[in-house]
Amino acid sequence: MASRNPQATRTARRPVQLAALAVSVVFLLVGIMGFIPGITQDYDTMTFAGHHSEAMLLGVFAVSILHNLVHLAFGAVGLVLARSVEGARNFLIGGGVVYLLLWIYGLVVDHDSTANFVPLNHADNWLHLGLALGMIAMGVLLMDKTAEPRSAK
Repeated sequence: MASRNPQATRTARRPVQLAALAVSVVFLLVGIMGFIPGITQDYDTMTFAGHHSEAMLLGVFAVSILHNLVHLAFGAVGLVLARSVEGARNFLIGGGVVYLLLWIYGLVVDHDSTANFVPLNHADNWLHLGLALGMIAMGVLLMDKTAEPRSAK
């Protein structure tokens, strides 16, 4: 019978950390893909920010340079926060709340106005809702309920 390695047990990642890591990697990949012609259609029309960018990631999602940079930054922050259980939980729930607010913003902003600086379209809006619900759910449901509560200092 193989013996368990106590060091491996202490450093094993928790499910919430793995989820945060996976979400982070996806955001990094999406940010990179946004800069690849072919994966991003009408790449030559991409602007830094605003609704004038006609570039479409996978031919569906409106993107700009700023939008891609935000995806890359969000993914990088997630990688750092996924190193701890609390950080992973905060990344998933906090990021989910940000995406929920972005979904609401996308519903109320006129997509052809200067206020649409991200840029957003209807596909982005519904993706943001799915991300919000999924990230919040993972942050809440994947927490280890058997972990000892923090002691007050």
